[in-house]
Amino acid sequence: MFVKEQKQQVYIIGSKGIPAKYGGFETFVEKLTEYQVDKNIQYHVACMTENSAKSGITEKHFEHNGAKCFNIDVPNVGPAKAIYYDIAALNYAIALAKKNQDKQPIFYVLACRIGPFIGSLKSKIKALGGKLFVNPDGHEWMRAKWSYPVRRYWKYSEQLMVKHADLLICDSKNIEKYIQEDYAQYKPKTTYIAYGTDLEKSKLTKSSPEVNNWYQAKNIQLDNYYLVVGRFVPENNYETMIREFMKSDTKKDFVLITNVEKNKFYEKLKKETNFDQDPRIKFVGTVYDQELLKFIRENAFAYLHGHEVGGTNPSLLEALASTKVNLLLNVGFNLEVAGDGAYYWEKEELHKVINKFENISKKDRAILDNNSLHQVLRYFSWNLIIKSYESLLVGVNGEN
Repeated sequence: MFVKEQKQQVYIIGSKGIPAKYGGFETFVEKLTEYQVDKNIQYHVACMTENSAKSGITEKHFEHNGAKCFNIDVPNVGPAKAIYYDIAALNYAIALAKKNQDKQPIFYVLACRIGPFIGSLKSKIKALGGKLFVNPDGHEWMRAKWSYPVRRYWKYSEQLMVKHADLLICDSKNIEKYIQEDYAQYKPKTTYIAYGTDLEKSKLTKSSPEVNNWYQAKNIQLDNYYLVVGRFVPENNYETMIREFMKSDTKKDFVLITNVEKNKFYEKLKKETNFDQDPRIKFVGTVYDQELLKFIRENAFAYLHGHEVGGTNPSLLEALASTKVNLLLNVGFNLEVAGDGAYYWEKEELHKVINKFENISKKDRAILDNNSLHQVLRYFSWNLIIKSYESLLVGVNGEN
Protein backbone atom coordinates (compact mmCIF):
# COMPACT_ATOMS: atom_id res chain seq x y z
CA MET A 1 0.00 0.00 0.00
CA PHE A 2 1.30 3.44 -0.94
CA VAL A 3 1.75 5.72 2.10
CA LYS A 4 1.95 9.42 1.40
CA GLU A 5 5.06 10.96 2.93
CA GLN A 6 4.37 13.50 5.67
CA LYS A 7 5.11 17.12 4.92
CA GLN A 8 8.09 18.80 6.57
CA GLN A 9 6.61 20.62 9.56
CA VAL A 10 8.33 23.95 10.30
CA TYR A 11 7.48 25.98 13.41
CA ILE A 12 8.52 29.64 13.27
CA ILE A 13 9.03 31.41 16.59
CA GLY A 14 10.12 34.99 17.29
CA SER A 15 8.16 37.28 14.96
CA LYS A 16 5.16 39.20 16.30
CA GLY A 17 3.20 37.25 13.73
CA ILE A 18 1.29 37.42 10.47
CA PRO A 19 -0.54 39.11 8.81
CA ALA A 20 2.42 41.49 8.99
CA LYS A 21 1.84 45.22 9.39
CA TYR A 22 5.53 46.15 9.64
CA GLY A 23 8.83 44.86 11.04
CA GLY A 24 11.72 42.90 9.55
CA PHE A 25 11.01 39.42 10.89
CA GLU A 26 7.27 39.90 10.42
CA THR A 27 7.74 40.82 6.75
CA PHE A 28 10.09 37.87 6.30
CA VAL A 29 7.52 35.38 7.64
CA GLU A 30 4.78 37.03 5.55
CA LYS A 31 6.82 36.64 2.34
CA LEU A 32 8.07 33.14 3.20
CA THR A 33 4.46 31.94 3.45
CA GLU A 34 2.97 34.18 0.74
CA TYR A 35 5.47 33.14 -1.94
CA GLN A 36 5.69 29.49 -0.92
CA VAL A 37 6.24 27.20 -3.90
CA ASP A 38 7.17 23.82 -2.36
CA LYS A 39 3.98 22.33 -0.93
CA ASN A 40 5.96 19.64 0.91
CA ILE A 41 6.45 22.20 3.69
CA GLN A 42 3.79 23.05 6.27
CA TYR A 43 4.56 26.26 8.15
CA HIS A 44 3.28 26.90 11.68
CA VAL A 45 3.68 30.50 12.85
CA ALA A 46 3.60 31.78 16.42
CA CYS A 47 1.75 35.11 16.72
CA MET A 48 1.21 37.57 19.55
CA THR A 49 -2.50 37.78 20.37
CA GLU A 50 -2.31 41.59 20.47
CA ASN A 51 -0.69 41.67 17.02
CA SER A 52 -3.37 39.41 15.51
CA ALA A 53 -6.08 41.60 17.06
CA LYS A 54 -4.86 44.51 14.88
CA SER A 55 -6.00 42.46 11.87
CA GLY A 56 -9.30 41.55 13.53
CA ILE A 57 -8.20 37.99 14.36
CA THR A 58 -9.37 36.71 17.74
CA GLU A 59 -9.22 32.90 17.32
CA LYS A 60 -6.50 30.90 19.06
CA HIS A 61 -5.74 29.06 15.81
CA PHE A 62 -6.14 30.48 12.30
CA GLU A 63 -4.68 30.17 8.80
CA HIS A 64 -2.89 32.83 6.76
CA ASN A 65 -1.07 32.28 3.44
CA GLY A 66 -1.55 28.55 3.98
CA ALA A 67 0.39 28.69 7.27
CA LYS A 68 -1.18 27.34 10.45
CA CYS A 69 -0.92 30.18 12.96
CA PHE A 70 -1.41 30.11 16.71
CA ASN A 71 -1.85 33.05 19.08
CA ILE A 72 0.11 33.37 22.30
CA ASP A 73 -1.15 35.62 25.11
CA VAL A 74 1.71 37.71 26.47
CA PRO A 75 1.37 39.68 29.72
CA ASN A 76 2.90 43.14 29.86
CA VAL A 77 6.03 42.28 31.83
CA GLY A 78 8.14 45.17 30.53
CA PRO A 79 11.49 44.49 28.84
CA ALA A 80 11.10 40.74 29.48
CA LYS A 81 7.96 40.57 27.30
CA ALA A 82 9.78 39.31 24.17
CA ILE A 83 11.62 36.66 26.22
CA TYR A 84 8.37 35.45 27.80
CA TYR A 85 6.73 35.33 24.37
CA ASP A 86 9.49 33.28 22.74
CA ILE A 87 9.56 30.73 25.57
CA ALA A 88 5.76 30.39 25.68
CA ALA A 89 5.55 30.15 21.86
CA LEU A 90 8.28 27.52 21.62
CA ASN A 91 6.74 25.43 24.40
CA TYR A 92 3.36 25.60 22.67
CA ALA A 93 4.92 24.66 19.33
CA ILE A 94 6.68 21.65 20.88
CA ALA A 95 3.38 20.52 22.43
CA LEU A 96 1.64 20.90 19.05
CA ALA A 97 4.32 18.88 17.27
CA LYS A 98 4.04 16.14 19.89
CA LYS A 99 0.24 16.07 19.64
CA ASN A 100 0.40 15.92 15.83
CA GLN A 101 3.09 13.21 15.97
CA ASP A 102 5.23 15.23 13.58
CA LYS A 103 8.17 13.46 12.03
CA GLN A 104 11.47 15.36 12.49
CA PRO A 105 9.90 18.82 12.95
CA ILE A 106 12.02 21.93 12.59
CA PHE A 107 11.73 24.76 15.12
CA TYR A 108 13.09 27.99 13.63
CA VAL A 109 13.70 30.66 16.29
CA LEU A 110 14.24 34.22 15.07
CA ALA A 111 16.79 36.12 17.24
CA CYS A 112 18.76 35.03 20.32
CA ARG A 113 16.57 36.20 23.19
CA ILE A 114 16.09 32.95 25.17
CA GLY A 115 19.59 31.51 25.49
CA PRO A 116 19.48 30.85 29.27
CA PHE A 117 16.32 28.77 28.78
CA ILE A 118 17.15 27.01 25.53
CA GLY A 119 18.91 23.96 27.07
CA SER A 120 15.74 22.38 28.50
CA LEU A 121 13.72 23.37 25.42
CA LYS A 122 16.32 21.77 23.16
CA SER A 123 16.00 18.53 25.16
CA LYS A 124 12.25 18.48 24.42
CA ILE A 125 12.92 19.14 20.72
CA LYS A 126 15.49 16.34 20.61
CA ALA A 127 13.04 13.93 22.28
CA LEU A 128 10.65 14.57 19.36
CA GLY A 129 13.39 13.86 16.83
CA GLY A 130 13.26 17.55 15.91
CA LYS A 131 15.87 20.16 15.13
CA LEU A 132 16.51 23.67 16.40
CA PHE A 133 17.34 26.33 13.80
CA VAL A 134 18.22 29.86 14.87
CA ASN A 135 18.49 33.18 13.04
CA PRO A 136 21.06 35.11 15.11
CA ASP A 137 19.85 38.46 13.70
CA GLY A 138 22.34 41.33 14.26
CA HIS A 139 24.54 42.42 17.15
CA GLU A 140 21.68 43.05 19.61
CA TRP A 141 24.15 43.25 22.50
CA MET A 142 25.83 46.28 20.88
CA ARG A 143 22.73 48.47 20.72
CA ALA A 144 23.11 51.74 22.64
CA LYS A 145 19.56 51.61 24.04
CA TRP A 146 20.47 48.73 26.37
CA SER A 147 22.09 49.19 29.78
CA TYR A 148 25.33 47.32 30.50
CA PRO A 149 23.62 44.42 32.39
CA VAL A 150 21.11 43.97 29.55
CA ARG A 151 23.92 43.95 26.97
CA ARG A 152 25.66 41.25 28.96
CA TYR A 153 22.44 39.23 28.98
CA TRP A 154 22.10 39.55 25.19
CA LYS A 155 25.67 38.43 24.60
CA TYR A 156 25.36 35.47 27.00
CA SER A 157 21.99 34.54 25.48
CA GLU A 158 23.50 34.63 22.00
CA GLN A 159 26.32 32.35 23.13
CA LEU A 160 23.90 29.72 24.44
CA MET A 161 21.67 29.88 21.37
CA VAL A 162 24.73 29.25 19.19
CA LYS A 163 25.80 26.39 21.44
CA HIS A 164 22.46 24.55 21.24
CA ALA A 165 21.42 25.31 17.65
CA ASP A 166 21.56 22.51 15.09
CA LEU A 167 21.87 25.18 12.40
CA LEU A 168 22.27 28.97 12.39
CA ILE A 169 20.77 30.72 9.37
CA CYS A 170 22.54 34.08 9.00
CA ASP A 171 21.08 36.80 6.77
CA SER A 172 24.48 38.49 6.56
CA LYS A 173 27.88 37.08 5.58
CA ASN A 174 29.45 39.37 8.16
CA ILE A 175 27.24 37.87 10.89
CA GLU A 176 28.07 34.34 9.73
CA LYS A 177 31.80 35.14 9.90
CA TYR A 178 31.37 36.63 13.39
CA ILE A 179 29.47 33.54 14.62
CA GLN A 180 32.15 31.20 13.25
CA GLU A 181 35.00 33.23 14.80
CA ASP A 182 33.54 34.24 18.18
CA TYR A 183 32.01 30.84 18.94
CA ALA A 184 34.55 28.56 17.31
CA GLN A 185 34.61 26.38 20.46
CA TYR A 186 31.10 25.13 19.60
CA LYS A 187 31.95 24.36 15.96
CA PRO A 188 28.67 26.00 14.91
CA LYS A 189 26.97 24.82 11.75
CA THR A 190 25.96 27.91 9.79
CA THR A 191 24.54 28.85 6.43
CA TYR A 192 23.89 32.15 4.71
CA ILE A 193 20.48 33.09 3.31
CA ALA A 194 19.89 36.79 2.80
CA TYR A 195 16.82 38.86 3.63
CA GLY A 196 14.68 39.77 0.63
CA THR A 197 12.86 42.78 -0.75
CA ASP A 198 9.98 43.64 -3.05
CA LEU A 199 10.92 44.75 -6.57
CA GLU A 200 7.55 46.02 -7.80
CA LYS A 201 7.16 49.75 -8.35
CA SER A 202 4.55 51.71 -6.40
CA LYS A 203 1.05 51.55 -7.83
CA LEU A 204 0.55 55.22 -6.89
CA THR A 205 1.21 58.15 -9.22
CA LYS A 206 1.87 61.87 -8.80
CA SER A 207 -1.85 62.53 -9.12
CA SER A 208 -2.94 59.96 -6.50
CA PRO A 209 -4.86 61.62 -3.62
CA GLU A 210 -2.68 59.87 -0.99
CA VAL A 211 0.43 61.27 -2.65
CA ASN A 212 -0.88 64.83 -2.99
CA ASN A 213 -2.22 64.89 0.56
CA TRP A 214 1.03 63.63 2.09
CA TYR A 215 3.42 65.91 0.16
CA GLN A 216 1.23 68.99 0.74
CA ALA A 217 0.81 68.25 4.45
CA LYS A 218 4.58 67.85 4.93
CA ASN A 219 5.50 70.74 2.58
CA ILE A 220 7.84 68.54 0.54
CA GLN A 221 8.57 68.65 -3.21
CA LEU A 222 9.11 65.58 -5.40
CA ASP A 223 12.78 64.77 -6.09
CA ASN A 224 13.84 67.60 -3.79
CA TYR A 225 14.66 65.76 -0.58
CA TYR A 226 17.13 63.38 0.99
CA LEU A 227 15.38 60.53 2.79
CA VAL A 228 15.97 58.17 5.68
CA VAL A 229 13.62 55.47 6.98
CA GLY A 230 14.30 53.49 10.14
CA ARG A 231 14.20 53.24 13.92
CA PHE A 232 15.30 56.42 15.67
CA VAL A 233 18.14 54.96 17.75
CA PRO A 234 21.74 56.16 18.28
CA GLU A 235 23.45 53.25 16.48
CA ASN A 236 21.71 54.25 13.24
CA ASN A 237 23.81 57.44 13.33
CA TYR A 238 20.99 59.96 13.16
CA GLU A 239 23.12 62.46 15.07
CA THR A 240 25.92 62.23 12.49
CA MET A 241 23.51 62.49 9.56
CA ILE A 242 21.68 65.50 11.02
CA ARG A 243 24.86 67.37 12.02
CA GLU A 244 26.50 66.71 8.65
CA PHE A 245 23.37 67.63 6.70
CA MET A 246 23.18 70.93 8.59
CA LYS A 247 26.81 71.61 7.58
CA SER A 248 26.06 70.98 3.90
CA ASP A 249 25.11 73.64 1.33
CA THR A 250 22.09 71.83 -0.09
CA LYS A 251 18.78 73.64 -0.38
CA LYS A 252 16.91 70.33 -0.41
CA ASP A 253 15.08 68.92 2.62
CA PHE A 254 16.16 66.05 4.85
CA VAL A 255 13.04 63.94 5.37
CA LEU A 256 13.16 61.53 8.31
CA ILE A 257 10.45 58.85 8.38
CA THR A 258 10.69 57.51 11.91
CA ASN A 259 8.78 57.45 15.18
CA VAL A 260 10.12 60.00 17.68
CA GLU A 261 7.09 60.19 19.97
CA LYS A 262 8.20 60.29 23.63
CA ASN A 263 11.76 59.61 22.48
CA LYS A 264 14.48 60.81 24.90
CA PHE A 265 17.13 60.55 22.20
CA TYR A 266 15.10 62.92 20.01
CA GLU A 267 14.87 65.54 22.78
CA LYS A 268 18.58 65.20 23.58
CA LEU A 269 19.51 65.61 19.92
CA LYS A 270 17.28 68.63 19.46
CA LYS A 271 18.91 70.31 22.45
CA GLU A 272 22.45 69.53 21.32
CA THR A 273 22.15 70.26 17.58
CA ASN A 274 19.27 72.79 17.37
CA PHE A 275 18.08 70.95 14.26
CA ASP A 276 14.62 72.42 14.84
CA GLN A 277 16.11 75.78 13.79
CA ASP A 278 17.00 74.36 10.36
CA PRO A 279 13.87 74.33 8.14
CA ARG A 280 15.42 71.64 5.91
CA ILE A 281 15.27 69.02 8.69
CA LYS A 282 11.80 67.49 8.61
CA PHE A 283 10.66 64.74 10.96
CA VAL A 284 7.46 63.53 9.33
CA GLY A 285 6.46 60.59 11.56
CA THR A 286 5.84 57.08 10.31
CA VAL A 287 4.22 55.91 7.06
CA TYR A 288 2.40 52.57 7.34
CA ASP A 289 0.89 52.68 3.84
CA GLN A 290 3.45 50.55 1.98
CA GLU A 291 2.48 51.84 -1.48
CA LEU A 292 2.87 55.44 -0.33
CA LEU A 293 6.18 54.65 1.37
CA LYS A 294 7.44 53.04 -1.82
CA PHE A 295 6.41 56.13 -3.82
CA ILE A 296 8.23 58.40 -1.33
CA ARG A 297 11.40 56.30 -1.74
CA GLU A 298 11.15 56.32 -5.54
CA ASN A 299 10.81 60.09 -5.66
CA ALA A 300 13.58 61.01 -3.22
CA PHE A 301 16.66 62.76 -4.60
CA ALA A 302 18.85 60.42 -2.52
CA TYR A 303 18.65 58.01 0.39
CA LEU A 304 20.91 58.31 3.46
CA HIS A 305 21.71 55.21 5.49
CA GLY A 306 23.68 55.29 8.73
CA HIS A 307 23.04 51.83 10.19
CA GLU A 308 26.18 50.16 11.54
CA VAL A 309 24.81 47.42 13.84
CA GLY A 310 23.04 44.34 12.53
CA GLY A 311 22.81 42.17 9.48
CA THR A 312 21.02 42.75 6.21
CA ASN A 313 18.84 45.76 6.93
CA PRO A 314 15.34 45.69 5.32
CA SER A 315 15.14 49.48 4.89
CA LEU A 316 18.45 49.44 2.98
CA LEU A 317 17.23 46.73 0.59
CA GLU A 318 14.01 48.69 0.00
CA ALA A 319 16.06 51.82 -0.74
CA LEU A 320 18.32 49.97 -3.18
CA ALA A 321 15.26 48.65 -4.99
CA SER A 322 13.44 52.00 -5.08
CA THR A 323 15.72 55.04 -4.70
CA LYS A 324 18.01 56.16 -7.52
CA VAL A 325 20.96 57.38 -5.40
CA ASN A 326 21.94 55.70 -2.12
CA LEU A 327 24.57 57.22 0.19
CA LEU A 328 25.62 54.69 2.83
CA LEU A 329 27.83 54.68 5.91
CA ASN A 330 31.06 52.88 5.03
CA VAL A 331 30.81 49.70 7.14
CA GLY A 332 31.07 46.02 6.23
CA PHE A 333 27.34 45.26 6.52
CA ASN A 334 26.40 47.99 4.03
CA LEU A 335 29.24 47.20 1.60
CA GLU A 336 28.24 43.53 1.59
CA VAL A 337 24.64 44.34 0.68
CA ALA A 338 24.95 47.27 -1.74
CA GLY A 339 28.20 46.49 -3.57
CA ASP A 340 28.75 49.00 -6.38
CA GLY A 341 25.10 50.08 -6.22
CA ALA A 342 25.78 52.87 -3.72
CA TYR A 343 28.24 55.58 -2.69
CA TYR A 344 29.88 55.28 0.75
CA TRP A 345 30.65 57.99 3.32
CA GLU A 346 32.76 58.38 6.43
CA LYS A 347 31.16 59.99 9.46
CA GLU A 348 33.02 63.32 9.26
CA GLU A 349 32.76 63.58 5.47
CA LEU A 350 29.03 63.26 4.81
CA HIS A 351 28.49 67.00 4.32
CA LYS A 352 31.13 66.96 1.55
CA VAL A 353 29.44 63.96 -0.08
CA ILE A 354 26.07 65.75 -0.02
CA ASN A 355 27.64 68.84 -1.61
CA LYS A 356 29.26 66.64 -4.27
CA PHE A 357 26.01 64.88 -5.15
CA GLU A 358 24.07 68.12 -5.50
CA ASN A 359 25.40 68.38 -9.05
CA ILE A 360 25.35 64.70 -10.01
CA SER A 361 24.69 64.24 -13.74
CA LYS A 362 21.66 62.36 -15.01
CA LYS A 363 24.03 59.80 -16.52
CA ASP A 364 25.85 59.09 -13.22
CA ARG A 365 22.55 58.98 -11.39
CA ALA A 366 21.21 56.44 -13.89
CA ILE A 367 24.36 54.30 -13.49
CA LEU A 368 23.95 54.18 -9.68
CA ASP A 369 20.25 53.42 -10.07
CA ASN A 370 20.94 50.57 -12.49
CA ASN A 371 23.74 49.14 -10.31
CA SER A 372 21.60 49.13 -7.16
CA LEU A 373 18.65 47.50 -8.91
CA HIS A 374 20.96 44.86 -10.44
CA GLN A 375 22.40 44.13 -6.98
CA VAL A 376 18.93 43.52 -5.55
CA LEU A 377 17.76 41.45 -8.54
CA ARG A 378 20.85 39.27 -8.36
CA TYR A 379 20.99 38.62 -4.62
CA PHE A 380 17.92 39.84 -2.71
CA SER A 381 14.66 39.16 -4.56
CA TRP A 382 12.07 37.36 -2.40
CA ASN A 383 11.71 34.61 -5.02
CA LEU A 384 15.42 33.82 -4.69
CA ILE A 385 15.31 33.89 -0.87
CA ILE A 386 12.21 31.67 -0.68
CA LYS A 387 13.82 29.15 -3.08
CA SER A 388 16.92 29.00 -0.84
CA TYR A 389 14.83 28.45 2.30
CA GLU A 390 12.67 25.76 0.72
CA SER A 391 15.70 23.86 -0.60
CA LEU A 392 17.21 23.95 2.88
CA LEU A 393 14.05 22.98 4.79
CA VAL A 394 13.07 20.11 2.51
CA GLY A 395 16.59 18.76 2.21
CA VAL A 396 17.77 19.02 5.78
CA ASN A 397 16.31 15.78 7.19
CA GLY A 398 17.26 13.90 4.04
CA GLU A 399 20.90 14.40 5.09
CA ASN A 400 20.53 12.02 7.99
